[in-house]
Formats: sequence, structure tokens, C-alpha cells
Amino acid sequence: MSSLKLFHATEVGVNEVTPRLAEAEVVVQGLIEAHMDTMLGVMFLSSEYVIDCDGDGGRIDSLGIDENGSPVVVEYKRGTDAGVINQGLYYLSWLVAHKDAFRALVRDRLGATAASQILWSAPRLICVAGDFTRYDAHAVREHRRSIDLVRYRYFGKDHIGLETVASVTGHSAPSKRTRRCTGGQPPTRRQDGALADLAGAVDEALLGVGDGVTRVQRKQYAAYQRLRNFACLIPPQQTKLLIYLKADPKTVDLIPGFTRDVTGLGHHGTGDLEVQLRTERDLERAQDLLRLSYAAA
Repeated sequence: MSSLKLFHATEVGVNEVTPRLAEAEVVVQGLIEAHMDTMLGVMFLSSEYVIDCDGDGGRIDSLGIDENGSPVVVEYKRGTDAGVINQGLYYLSWLVAHKDAFRALVRDRLGATAASQILWSAPRLICVAGDFTRYDAHAVREHRRSIDLVRYRYFGKDHIGLETVASVTGHSAPSKRTRRCTGGQPPTRRQDGALADLAGAVDEALLGVGDGVTRVQRKQYAAYQRLRNFACLIPPQQTKLLIYLKADPKTVDLIPGFTRDVTGLGHHGTGDLEVQLRTERDLERAQDLLRLSYAAA
């Protein structure tokens, strides 16, 4: 059970808003599917997707694709259900074994370009339920898949809260610190030394900025996410590193040569605030921005 408490403040005091479960699983599913991009950082593709696996059929509650191009299976339970993880993993395995079917779905919904950029190395399962047990949280850490356990609660008539209980990435990080953020390419001489050390320090700072952070590696960038991306790190470029954050540029005092509003400008990764890092002192200056973006994700 979540320990989160919500209070309604009035002029005469505060009243606790009692959390509650949805009346039915379909209520949660319908709300999240209608606002999946905002709530989970996932582009909604299909609801109740019918599969046939060796004669055993089934329905995937929701199918989507996230900001990094990773396929996403979303499963819902009204309350606590010990089977939700295994059920979701069954569907995720089917999806990986039937890439052409998912590719065709993406092509029909989002076009050929999106279908050609699917990140099959990092498929995700998101389980949304009223609660999870400590055994559920332990179990996901034993799997090789990327899994997010998300607890929901309704508060009053108009509010719903989502809380990440556990989040694991299904692929291991490179073992050498200096190769973490090179976009999957061998480091060049230019990336050696101070800039490579800075890339490693940035990686550690982003992974350690809060609970439940995972890294997803694409060719052009490394994405750091809770449920949604909060930072994207571009491989070293000559004399600097670029980070794109989800923090709103309008709420930040922009400093030439350090921060820049890139809203509407094309770039790799996601985020409208560009941060330029040349030294570890720049990284220290950026700490508040990293935390701000993490909180916004």
C-alpha cells in the first residue's frame, strides 16, 4: 500500500483526501490510453490487441512505442494481482517473436520512418495496478526484460496519481566508464582524456539523480528515463557534451554558452532545454537543472 497522503488545504485547516481504486480495470485503461503520451511518455498504438501464440490466444491490453522507439506492452489490474507480471512478460515475448506484426502496426499508425527506427534491443513492459507486493518488486529485478511497475490511485473525483514502484532495464550497461555515452561507437582520440571522463561523470550524475532511473542507448544518444525521458546525452562533440532536458526553458535563466532554448529545433533525443558541458564545473552548475528535469518527467 502506498504511504503517500494527499491533503486539501482550506482557510480553516486541512482535510485528507482518501485514496481509492478505480471501480473497474477498464476505467484506468481507458484514461491512460486516452492520455498515454502525457502520463507514460508512450505513443498509443492499439487497445485489446489480439494475438495467437501456438493456438493459445490472448489480448494485450495496450500497445505503444516510447520516445526512444522502444516497443511497449502495457497491462492493467484494478488491485493487486500476482499474475500481472508473468502475463505481461508472456505478451512481451510474443511481441519480440512477431516483429513484423508490430512493425506493420507502427507503419499503419505512424508511418514508414517510425517503423524503420524501432528499438528492438529495449522492449518494455509497463504494469499499472492498484498495488504490488514486495515479491513483485523483487521479481522484476531478476528478469532480463525492461519492466516498470506503476501504482495508481484516484484522489477525489478529479485526480489520479501514478507512482513508480520498481523500474529495471533489461540490457546491461557497457563495463568501461569511458565508453558509456559514445552512442555505441568506438571512442576516438578526441573523446579520450578529460572529455571522456566528463561523459562518465555525466552518466553517473544522471543515473544517480533520483530513484528508478534507467538508461536506454540509441545510436545517436543515451536516454535517461523514469517512465518518461528526462535527459538525453549526445556523444562528445569536439570540445563539449550536449544534454537535452525536459525542464521548461521558460522557467530557466538562460546563459549563453551554457543553456539554450531549442523548442521547435531539430536535434537528437528529446527535451527543449539544451545544456552545454565542457568541464566538470559545468556539470556542477547543471545539477539543479538535472533535478528539475527529473522531477518533471
